[in-house]
Amino acid sequence: MSFSGEVKEELSRQTAGARHCQIAELAAIITLCGSVHISVKDEYCIRMQTENVWVADKYFLLLKRIFKINPEVSVRRNARQNKVSAYQIMVAENDDAKRVLQAVKLLTPEGALAEDLPLVHNVIVQKNCCRRAFIRGAFLAAGSISDPNRFYHFEIVCDTEYQAKQLRDLIRSLKIDAKTVKRKKYHIVYIKEGSQIVDLLGLMDARMALLKLENVRILKEMRGSVNRKVNCETANINKTVNAAVKQMEDIRYIRDTIGFSGLSNGLDEIARLRLQYPEATLKELGLLLNPPVGKSGVNHRLRKLSSIADELRESKEENYYDQKTNHDSDF
Repeated sequence: MSFSGEVKEELSRQTAGARHCQIAELAAIITLCGSVHISVKDEYCIRMQTENVWVADKYFLLLKRIFKINPEVSVRRNARQNKVSAYQIMVAENDDAKRVLQAVKLLTPEGALAEDLPLVHNVIVQKNCCRRAFIRGAFLAAGSISDPNRFYHFEIVCDTEYQAKQLRDLIRSLKIDAKTVKRKKYHIVYIKEGSQIVDLLGLMDARMALLKLENVRILKEMRGSVNRKVNCETANINKTVNAAVKQMEDIRYIRDTIGFSGLSNGLDEIARLRLQYPEATLKELGLLLNPPVGKSGVNHRLRKLSSIADELRESKEENYYDQKTNHDSDF
């Protein structure tokens, strides 16, 4: 089972104790994956279709618990794979359908059917507990969440831009930074920040999923921290090695060109130590000196040796060009 399926299975078992929260959750399910049909006799019928058994179970349970309704359930199977492809739950009785629609504020007292669920100032989401229940129902009906081992992504698919903006604002009212984007003909409410998804799972009461995602986040952060440290240490090692190689080249050039006899005692001593201990750090070289010298002192002497080597190279190049010029002038 996918991580998204695990979350929905867990949420299907979470039922709010208060009737107003149950109605809020039911309202979200009907709004996002249900449809209302009106016959020629002006009789109402509510149909809800889903591919997820946990969503079907939760919807059936809410109808039975809140309204004492036993809806009609039909199952569509894929003949080739012999698997369930969809569940359809229908409230076919006109009076039952009207009771449900009025309770979830999709039907006005005058009998007018609302095309969308107006969440702003709506009584069913006035309390924080009802907002949490509504979001839980919305996720069950039309949501998905990625495997946290791969990346962080939470989304709920809405049919209209109005629905998406209403749901986004509802989630934001709970201090979660949800955003919207259009994808083909749908409008998506999404969250990509791992910590925000953790918070939202907690608000929806998906505690097992929350713990699993949080464990993954901790492991990822630890790996990231270790990798950063390793990369930093590797970069420092490479820098130290490259510096040591350059120092060795400069010291050998001085030795092979003018020798160490013309160097001061301090430069002569550090030059010989660097050749003797090519892998030693500046601190280690400093401790080998008599008297010992700090890292900055050792670095200063080695830089001085590099300057001498550079001057010798420049002088050699100048002599070469002078000789070449004189040689050419003889012709």
